[in-house]
Amino acid sequence: MGDTGNTDKEVKERNNMSRVLVTGACGFLGSHVCEHFKDKGWEVIGLDNMTNYELARTGFDLSRARKYNRNLLHKLGISLAEVDVRDYFAILTTAERCDYIVHCAAQPAMTLAIEDPFTDFKVNVEGGVNVLQVARKLEIPVALCSTIHVYGNRLNQHLEERETRYWPAYDSTTPASISEAYPDMQGEITPLHASKKALEVYGQAWIDTYRVRVGIFRLSGMYGPRQFGGEDHGWIANFAIRTLLGRPITVYGTGKQVRDILYATDAARLFECFYNSKGKGLYTVGGGLANAISLIECLDWLRIITEKEQDIVFKEDRQGDLRYFVCDNSKAKRELRWTPTVEVTLGLRKLVKWVEEVKEIL
Repeated sequence: MGDTGNTDKEVKERNNMSRVLVTGACGFLGSHVCEHFKDKGWEVIGLDNMTNYELARTGFDLSRARKYNRNLLHKLGISLAEVDVRDYFAILTTAERCDYIVHCAAQPAMTLAIEDPFTDFKVNVEGGVNVLQVARKLEIPVALCSTIHVYGNRLNQHLEERETRYWPAYDSTTPASISEAYPDMQGEITPLHASKKALEVYGQAWIDTYRVRVGIFRLSGMYGPRQFGGEDHGWIANFAIRTLLGRPITVYGTGKQVRDILYATDAARLFECFYNSKGKGLYTVGGGLANAISLIECLDWLRIITEKEQDIVFKEDRQGDLRYFVCDNSKAKRELRWTPTVEVTLGLRKLVKWVEEVKEIL
C-alpha cells in the first residue's frame, strides 16, 4: 500500500481525540463553536447546507459573504459536509463516531418565519428532531439552540419607558432578570415562537423517553465577528455595518428595547461547559444585567467607537417584538460553571474591527 501521509502516532492520536459535530457550522454562531472546539483539541466535523436564505435581502456580496466562514473553517483544518438538517440519514452518516452534537442550524428570523412558516417548521422542528434522533442512535449528548423569544411579548405590558430604555415597572411583578421558571409563550405568538418552543418540547421528550442528555439553550441577542447581520436577523452587526459604512439605519419602535447581549466566544464556550457537566434540560442564557443595552444605547456606543455620524430612521414596532429581556444566568452558572466574560464595549469594538476588515464584501 502507498504512503497515507499519516504516522502511526498521528492516527492513534486522532482515533483517541474527542469528536464533535456542529450543525450550521458556516453560520455566525456555528463557526465560533467550531473554532472553540478545534482550539480545545477536538476533532470538529461541520455540517451546513450553505443556503443563502438569511442573506438574500442584506444587499451584501452574496457569494463572498456566504463563503466567508466556510473558507475560515477550511483554513482551521475543520472538515465540512454540505448536508441539510432536514436529511436524517445524511446527518447520521456525517455524525459517525462523534461524541457530541451542537445543533446551531436554524431558521432564526421572526420576519422570515411569518412570511414562510413552512420553511421555518421544516428547518427548526423537523431538522431538530432529526438531530435528536441521531444523538439517540449514537448515544451521545446534544445541545439545542432555542431563543428567549419563546417567552412571548406579554412582558411588554409590565414595563415603564425611561429615557433610553424600557425597564420592568416598579409596581409590577416582572423581575429585572428572567429565569427558566418564568412563564413562556405569553402574549402574541408568531411561527418562530411555535417552532422554537416545539424544538424545546421535543428536546425534553428525548430526555424523558430515551434518556438522551439534551441541553436546551434559550439564547439572548448574540453578536461578534462573522455576523453578516441584516434587518431580519443580527441587529447589532446590522447597526455596526451601517454605521461604519454610512448607510441608513432603520429602528423599529422607539429604540428603547433592551437585550442582554452575548458575545459569540462566550456562547461557544457555553457548549463545552455543558459537555463537561452532568447538566441537562433548559437553560436561559445571555449577557446578564451587566451586559444589558437598548438599541439606541448600542447605536450611541457604535457612534463613539467608529466616530461616524448615523442616519437613523424610526418606524413602527414589528409584529411580536419583545421590548425587554435580560437573562438570569444562575442555573448555567450553578450547573455548568459558565458565566459571560466579554463586556459590551469590548465586544462592540471587536465587532467594528471585523466589519472594517471585510467591508469590501458588505
